[in-house]
Amino acid sequence: MKRGALLSLMVLLPSVAFAWPWSRDMANQISIKPQEGPESVRPYPQTSVPMAGTKTTPFIKTHDEAMKLKNPNPATEKSIGYGRELFQIYCVPCHGTSGTGDGLVGAKLLVRPFDLTSDNVQKIVPEGYIFAHITFGGALMPSYGNDMYPSERWDVVNYVRHGLVADDKKMAQQKNTVGSAK
Repeated sequence: MKRGALLSLMVLLPSVAFAWPWSRDMANQISIKPQEGPESVRPYPQTSVPMAGTKTTPFIKTHDEAMKLKNPNPATEKSIGYGRELFQIYCVPCHGTSGTGDGLVGAKLLVRPFDLTSDNVQKIVPEGYIFAHITFGGALMPSYGNDMYPSERWDVVNYVRHGLVADDKKMAQQKNTVGSAK
């Protein structure tokens, strides 16, 4: 008799334990996540017009469309400086401060990140190509289209085209000066 009671207790105890309210997982509750449901992504009304100065993404869907874009940001010191700051945040981990693909993350990849100081990037491809690559990503490069406003991406393009190589030359001169002082 004791054996039968013990056996039934062993069978019933786990099923009773799962019935207690505190054993329920709080993640399985009725709630609406931020990007769920019909109201998650609201399109602009048909008659809406963007305000001047509003940071909006140009309506481009492909890399080829983006390549045809002209840079709306002039390559001023302010634009290049802001592009340098963004480059240090988003690009340096893979491309390195020199832009040659010698970043800490880039060193761990099987394929080295693209050399942004090459003549191809600096002189041949249109600025829209660099913008498209930042926006849509590449084979190994992630997309930063959702992380930066279009104006910020153009500032990075200005830095890559007009400030990156100049910064490399300054750094090389500083190393030579420090090295000769020793």
